[in-house]
Amino acid sequence: QVHLVESGGGLVQAGGSLRLACTASGRTFGNYWMGWFRQAPGKEREFVVTIRWSGGRTDYSDSVKGRFTISRDNAKNTVYLQMNSLKVEDTAVYYCAAGRVVGDPRAVDYWGQGTQVTVSA
Repeated sequence: QVHLVESGGGLVQAGGSLRLACTASGRTFGNYWMGWFRQAPGKEREFVVTIRWSGGRTDYSDSVKGRFTISRDNAKNTVYLQMNSLKVEDTAVYYCAAGRVVGDPRAVDYWGQGTQVTVSA
């Protein structure tokens, strides 16, 4: 059984930084990407960023490009999301996700439980 477990959310002032982590277990992810989606109150869940386990290719949404950085530690089966220059509009529940590299690049096979990120003005 696959598990994605997030950690690192919290409350921060605008302009501050947070780092999220997501540890995966239950299968090998060589042909998968892992990444983050987020959902703000009253809005649909949206794509944030992904990274491929093999090769490390990344894909960022325009709204976070230049401020967020995704990385991975293959030995620990963990991906990290370093979030800098946070804005109030980054407030959301952040979900770790994993999907297959082949096929729809936004199709998610596995979700984490979510972690709250709140950015205050």
